[in-house]
Amino acid sequence: MLRGIGTSKGIGIGKALIIHKCKNAVSRVKIKDTEAEVDKFNEAVEKFIQETNELVDKLSQKLNGDDKNALVLKNQEYLIRDPEFTSGVISAITNDKLNAEAAVEDTCEMLKNIFLSFNNDTMTQRVADIEDMKQRLIAIMQGQKHIDLTKLSDNTVIIADEIHPSMTANMDTEHIAGIISEKGGDTSHASILARALEIPAVLSVKDICSKIAEGEEVIVDGAYGEVFVNPTPITLKIYNKKKKAYDERVKELKKYIDKQTVTRDGRKVMLAANIGNADEAAKAVKAGAEGVGLFRTEFLFMNKQALPTEEEQYNEYKKAAVVLDGRQLTIRTLDIGGDKDIPYMGLTKELNPFLGYRAIRFCLDRVDIFTTQLRAVLRASAYGNIRIMIPMITSVTEVQAVKKIINGICRDLDKKDIKYDKDIKIGVMIETPAAAIMADVLAHEVDFFSIGTNDLTQYTLAVDRGNENVAYLYSALNPAVIRSIKHIIECAHNAGIEAGMCGEAAADERMIPLLLNFGLDEFSVTVSRVLETRKEIASWSSKEVKEITENVMNYSEEKEVSNYLSDCIAKE
Repeated sequence: MLRGIGTSKGIGIGKALIIHKCKNAVSRVKIKDTEAEVDKFNEAVEKFIQETNELVDKLSQKLNGDDKNALVLKNQEYLIRDPEFTSGVISAITNDKLNAEAAVEDTCEMLKNIFLSFNNDTMTQRVADIEDMKQRLIAIMQGQKHIDLTKLSDNTVIIADEIHPSMTANMDTEHIAGIISEKGGDTSHASILARALEIPAVLSVKDICSKIAEGEEVIVDGAYGEVFVNPTPITLKIYNKKKKAYDERVKELKKYIDKQTVTRDGRKVMLAANIGNADEAAKAVKAGAEGVGLFRTEFLFMNKQALPTEEEQYNEYKKAAVVLDGRQLTIRTLDIGGDKDIPYMGLTKELNPFLGYRAIRFCLDRVDIFTTQLRAVLRASAYGNIRIMIPMITSVTEVQAVKKIINGICRDLDKKDIKYDKDIKIGVMIETPAAAIMADVLAHEVDFFSIGTNDLTQYTLAVDRGNENVAYLYSALNPAVIRSIKHIIECAHNAGIEAGMCGEAAADERMIPLLLNFGLDEFSVTVSRVLETRKEIASWSSKEVKEITENVMNYSEEKEVSNYLSDCIAKE
């Protein structure tokens, strides 16, 4: 058995098809006719853009019109149109007298090194985009064809060094049982697309291409990140049974799409989704979400080469509001810094980015950028049920500063007779120990709370969840975190406002009984977890969650809490 990162749930059983790394050999030639070589590059770029649009259309059809996931390929078009890239290639041709292929390779390698220096998942994914773009562009200039994956045998398991978006667009996905690769993680395009296509996937399996032969039988367990090569008859029997049970569970979950989110004894709660753009709002509605509890607006900034304009932001927020058709849309203002860097903003690299110049600290310093975003949100509020949510709050002073800016924008909109929701709600994320401790005071300044358990956990426990040496300490089940969550919800309710949660803990089946007992009003989870969360909430009664919570509050160690709650779930 081999291990990797399970990035798309499900169990796939089939025959291995090895996609060998296709690296185009590039010869370095000193050229004399630089003008002809520049023309060659420009013609290849035009063909690349044309092919990319065709691939986007193909992928969109596979995803039943899910343009957001299909548009991951558009990142490569943005890259190839980037003036820094084109000027770099043309400079290498005209000044260094390099042939176009070598100029492209050198420029791509330079850009890859820049993105790698930022050392975070988003920038690492840009590196994968650049590599895919480079190979495709060089192949066009050399007249080579793409790998043909358009006609596959039934139950094919794709094995590759890395799965690029362009490869996925041409895949015969109807006959793919699973995907395994040596590279990639949970945020890679391969993972995003595999989840969208509901194909089991395990990535980052070390040396998988050399440990498996063409045609060998393979089991892919996308939930646990396990791969079995040439499984024994007993293992095969076990996993066929598991696959059947999983497929039946998926079918059962679909029954919850049109149901309300209520406990077994009738208490109703709000079940919302976390999204990154307007297209995901449509996906959330389709999945049965009752609204959006977190619109991560930083992705509008991260997927561009320059600041998005007010009109661009307004159109995106308006589109999401219209798609939600009256359902609640909570828009979180720009949350950059920490592990989310935007190169064109020129942020200084910090020793402790999670404790530095990020989120509301950046926005209150760059009021120009913040004001543009708030104007766009307020204008969009005329078209739907929009709320504004401020991240990384640590004091009442910050909240008051934000409200002052919003009031100024509202006065300006009134003067210009521009419509907006005059009763728009303003809330804060409670994700710092300072905000948690001062929750009783903050609750009287805002209309709602949303608990961000990812940051609240790491700040409360002083644990960098990305540091493998201490990551074992990171757990929202730590009694300190649980008590903090209970206190936050109590403070909200004492002030007459709602408390929601948009961190990963909201979808953790072990946490759900505790959150129900604490009185959490809104659970906001990833789109893929909406139905699982609704089903889990429906399985509990008030009496049961009260008894469980009373026992949990007597424990002093995370392991005790985790073991007890796991046992409760197993008995359910």
